[in-house]
Amino acid sequence: MSAHQVEDHGLLRFLTCGSVDDGKSTLIGRLLFDTKTILADTLNAIEKTSQKRGLGAVDLSLLTDGLQAEREQGITIDVAYRYFSTGTRKYIIADAPGHEQYTRNMVTAASTANLAIILIDARKGVLTQTRRHSKLASLVGIPHLVVAINKMDLVDYSQETYEKIKADYLAFAAKVGIDDVRFIPLSALNGDMIVERGEQLAWYDGPTLMEILEAAPAAHTEHDEPFRFPVQYVCRPQDSANPELHDYRGFMGRVESGSIKVGDAVTVLPNGLESTVKAVQIGGVDIGAAFTEQSVTILLADEIDCSRGDMIVKTAEAPAAVKEIRATVCWLAEAPLDRARTYLIRHTTRDSKAKLTGIDHRLDVNTLENLPADKLAMNDIAEVTFKLAQPLFVDPYTENRGTGAFIVIDESNNNTVGAGMIL
Repeated sequence: MSAHQVEDHGLLRFLTCGSVDDGKSTLIGRLLFDTKTILADTLNAIEKTSQKRGLGAVDLSLLTDGLQAEREQGITIDVAYRYFSTGTRKYIIADAPGHEQYTRNMVTAASTANLAIILIDARKGVLTQTRRHSKLASLVGIPHLVVAINKMDLVDYSQETYEKIKADYLAFAAKVGIDDVRFIPLSALNGDMIVERGEQLAWYDGPTLMEILEAAPAAHTEHDEPFRFPVQYVCRPQDSANPELHDYRGFMGRVESGSIKVGDAVTVLPNGLESTVKAVQIGGVDIGAAFTEQSVTILLADEIDCSRGDMIVKTAEAPAAVKEIRATVCWLAEAPLDRARTYLIRHTTRDSKAKLTGIDHRLDVNTLENLPADKLAMNDIAEVTFKLAQPLFVDPYTENRGTGAFIVIDESNNNTVGAGMIL
């Protein structure tokens, strides 16, 4: 095997979305089946279930629809995550539900994805839910969209049908500002153009779905990101048998973006105290440097005040401290957003009380128009402004998804009631 074939392309998180019954779960099942990721006992179990239902072929959608209610109704309700890997890359797939009332589940799944596969049923073309999910995917900052025109076997693999749907979608994408989009015809049921090319789509000369996924850029690789390290815990080991640990004070957390190495000049926010990195460790072992999405312990050269909710950044790359944020918010709760109430905003590891000061507009997910609004109901998406009691250290969501996102919490019951992306 040549060197470039075994090169690790990094983790890719991707999302499948689209309207009800477009074949999202079947597509994922087919990907897992054709990449030989399914264990024999799992395959036997879904074969038995398929036979019980009187189906002629194995129903691959059963691989992701794990809830009893999903299997009984033949629909996807909750987000299902599946993991698989090829020789060159690891994947995390999120299967988002297609029903309108589960819009909030789709937003949750989309928040960590780097690529979205939007399925379209070749018989039905571009539907309202297709447009809605495409707009949501671009809103939550998914940089790459793949429009998969599925069920080509039910339209006799017609190139004319494919080209018409492609033209319709491109007209819609131009209107809402989606520019990075690719198209692929496929049959999830028969496996055409997923891992193997199949016999039926000779007129399509582009890559298969698997080839698109293998070549997609991994998260955090497309532009330089500043170092952001929200502190989760201060580690002070209590080990009387080991006197060396008496002065040990490590700051534990996850690198949200960027990288850090021993000797780098850092600033602790909000107090603004400066120091340098003395050590970077995982499990007590020095590793010298840390990169995005690694969970590490950082030791500083100086004894400075730093605790949970603080953020360690490189001195030259400090973010702005803000006491007011403008954001796109998806409202998740059944109780509407109330201007009179105080909410808690959780941003990385830091909390701040917040009050809504204005709703700029609400997005009508059916027409994709911006409408005036004075309240938000469940699944509504709007541009809003919050006033904060304590400053937060934020980046725009388009530049940094880790420090550009937050959740809104109802203090009375500790429920998450909204998810926001800072503008």
